[in-house]
Amino acid sequence: MGTNGSTMLKPLRQGLPPLDPAAVSSAASCALPARYEAVREARRFTRGTLDQWDVGDRFDDICLVVSELVTNALRHALPGDGGVDPSAAVRLHLMRWTERLVCAVRDPSHETPVAHAAEDHVAESGRGLFLVESFSDGWGWYPLAGTLSGKVVWALFRLPGV
Repeated sequence: MGTNGSTMLKPLRQGLPPLDPAAVSSAASCALPARYEAVREARRFTRGTLDQWDVGDRFDDICLVVSELVTNALRHALPGDGGVDPSAAVRLHLMRWTERLVCAVRDPSHETPVAHAAEDHVAESGRGLFLVESFSDGWGWYPLAGTLSGKVVWALFRLPGV
């Protein structure tokens, strides 16, 4: 996999930044059906969850990024033959710390997420991750191990201080 100058951002293959799991003040997750209508369900779930959490002016940014992450997960994780494997679940996780929020989307694909620059109009896909990078304070991904296969793509948001 090569790069062609500034038209492609280097994919981040890293885990989440150090955040103490014990310090999570709120967490919510939902399983999403393996169909494109799941993006609407993910937005509804995210809005309902964020309405209960104080995320200040990051509300719209978080909703946009969740939509992009779920869309990418469905686009790249669903089988091309139309058959749906029940293990091909996409799951959305929202985790809130005092001054941070992480949204993470798990999917069964092993493909490396690659972001293309916004000027790369000929790219068939990848602009969604450019939006994720633009509207979040950091993003990355990591492969799953153990009994779960696939990967998790996450985005981090800094929240206004309480």
